[in-house]
Amino acid sequence: MTKEKAFYKRLSPFILCVLLSVVAIMVSSQAQAQGKKKVIQLSGIVLGEDSVAGVPGVNVYVPKAGRGTSTNRLGYFSMPTLVGDEIVISAVGYRKQYYTIPDTETDNLTILVELVSDTTFLETVEIMPFPTEEIFKEAVLALNLPVDEDVNSQNLNDELLALMVQTTPMDGYANYRFYMDNWATYQNDRFGPRPNPLLNPFNWARFFKSLKSKKK
Repeated sequence: MTKEKAFYKRLSPFILCVLLSVVAIMVSSQAQAQGKKKVIQLSGIVLGEDSVAGVPGVNVYVPKAGRGTSTNRLGYFSMPTLVGDEIVISAVGYRKQYYTIPDTETDNLTILVELVSDTTFLETVEIMPFPTEEIFKEAVLALNLPVDEDVNSQNLNDELLALMVQTTPMDGYANYRFYMDNWATYQNDRFGPRPNPLLNPFNWARFFKSLKSKKK
């Protein structure tokens, strides 16, 4: 009995340490489970002011967490959030709106957001290079403009104008029309060779008929 008592006496501190460790692990896991926030899938549609169509490109984000998304072309968005997150909804030309995620029974939440226009009216500013209107009138009257002289005929020379037309590069619209014409020609010629109007007998018949009508 003396040996058994001594053995249990030496074993009791070890058992006590094991029990304390198990209790500490259970308490910490329970605390972590209680401190973990619930994940809620937030979805919604962002509408414009006095409009039934969604607004695309609206930023929906959580500033503190650094995560967010933007609405698609229909104004729809969906993102995962946590309970207590403060959502910021912002877009150019509209006021910012804030929404706090509540603790709901379900794991998803759908909201409908209507934006309010943020319009700033500025006062009309008249910019003039002269300090007063009187000085401006005097400066206009003092100008010596050749209003009675004819336009220089050398600037209207046919050869000079033709050279300017040939050497002046095409602008953006001319380049666009050139590309579209080439694209249309390629689409027409993609399925076969381009027809030659000189080889069409009906064209020759119409040509001779027009000559006879002109002679009459």
